[in-house]
Amino acid sequence: MTAEIAGLLKSVPFMRLHRIMQMGPAFYIYPGATHTRASHSIGVYHLARRILIQLAERGADKWLSRQGVFSFLCAALLHDLGHFPFTHSLKELPLKTHEALTAKIIKTEPLKSLIAKAGGDPEFCAAIIDSDSAVKNNKNPGSAELMFYRRLLSGTLDPDKLDYLNRDARYCGVPYGAQDVDFILSCLYPDPERGADIYEKGIPSVESVLFSKYLMYRTVYWHRQVRSATAMIKKGVLCAMESGSLSPDQLYNLDDQGLFTLFAKNPIFGQVRDGKFYASAAEFPFEETVHGCLLNIADRTKFEKSLAKTISAELGLNSGNGINAQKLIIDVPEPISFESNIYIADEGCNFSESSSTFKKEMVNTLVKSLRIVRIFMDTEYLGSQGKSAVLSGRILKITQKWLKLLV
Repeated sequence: MTAEIAGLLKSVPFMRLHRIMQMGPAFYIYPGATHTRASHSIGVYHLARRILIQLAERGADKWLSRQGVFSFLCAALLHDLGHFPFTHSLKELPLKTHEALTAKIIKTEPLKSLIAKAGGDPEFCAAIIDSDSAVKNNKNPGSAELMFYRRLLSGTLDPDKLDYLNRDARYCGVPYGAQDVDFILSCLYPDPERGADIYEKGIPSVESVLFSKYLMYRTVYWHRQVRSATAMIKKGVLCAMESGSLSPDQLYNLDDQGLFTLFAKNPIFGQVRDGKFYASAAEFPFEETVHGCLLNIADRTKFEKSLAKTISAELGLNSGNGINAQKLIIDVPEPISFESNIYIADEGCNFSESSSTFKKEMVNTLVKSLRIVRIFMDTEYLGSQGKSAVLSGRILKITQKWLKLLV
C-alpha cells in the first residue's frame, strides 16, 4: 500500500467504518463477530491488489492504465463508505443504495483530492463501484477498462466475497466460509470483456464459494435471532419514517452507536440493545403465489396490523390485552443472488453449463430453501417455553388461514 493510498485510511469517511460492525447485530449470537467494515475494506483492498497483479502478469497489463489501476485499488478500499449503520438491517427501506452514497462521498472532499493524490480518478473510481455513476471527461463511460474493473470487484470470485466469507467465518468460529484464496487466485485468467475466467481445475473453488455462502446464510447471516434483531431495527426505523419524525438524510452518515443514540427513547431499539429479541411464533417457506403480497415493505405495516388483530380475535383476547401490532413483525427475507456466471475457458461455457454439479436448478433450490417467512412477536405474548410451543402451533395455523384470505 502506497503512502498516498494509506492516507485514505485516515479520512473521516473511512474512520466511520471502524464504528460499523461488519455483521450488524450478529455479535449478539456469535460474540466473536465484532469485526468492522474498516477491517473488511482493508482485506478487500489486499485481495483486489493480489488479483490485479495475478491478471496483469497473465496479460491484462495490455489494457490497464496506471490511473485506472489506482482508481480500482481505491474503489476496493472505499467500496463500503456509504454503508448504513448495522450493515444490511436497513437495506430494504426506501433509501438510497449504499453504492450511490459511496459514489457521492468519493466525488466530494476530502476523498476527491485524496484519490487524485493516490494516482486515481475520483469519477472513474466512483463509476467502478456504482454502475449508475457517470464518468465526466470520459468520452466512453462504458469503456472496456471500466467494465473490466466492475466485473473484478463484483463477480463470482470477487475480492469482496472472498474476504467476507473467510473473515466472517473466522470471527464467528464456524468452518463454513473458509476458502483457499491462494489456489483460487492461481486459477484466474484475464479477459478484457468478462473480467476473469477460470479453467476446469478451478470449478471446485467456485462450488466451494457458492456452498459456503449458502451455509453462512443458513447458519449465520440469516440465523433466526439475527433475523429478529434485524427486523426489529428495520421496523423501528420504518415507523419513524412513516410518522415523519425521521428523514433518510438523518441516517446516511450515522454509525452503529449513532443509530442507537438517535433512537434512545424508542422501546424497540432498547430491546435490541439489551439483546431482548422477539421470538419466532410462526415460520414457513416463502412461496411467491402466497406471500408475494408481503414483499412490499410499504404495505407490510398494514398487514402486521391485520394479522395482530386476527390473532387476538382467534385467541379470544380483548382489546385491552390483544396483540400490539408494534410488537409483531412479518419478516420476509429479500431475494439473494448466488453469482455463478464465471466463464470456464477450456470447456467453452459459463459455470452453470459446465461439468459442475451446481446447475441453475440446484442453485435455485438452495436459494429457495433459505427464504423463510417468519412472524416475530414480543416474548410477553408467548410466555414460558411450554406455553410458547403451544401458542406457536396455534399462531402458525391462524397465520396460514389468514394468508389464504389474502391470496
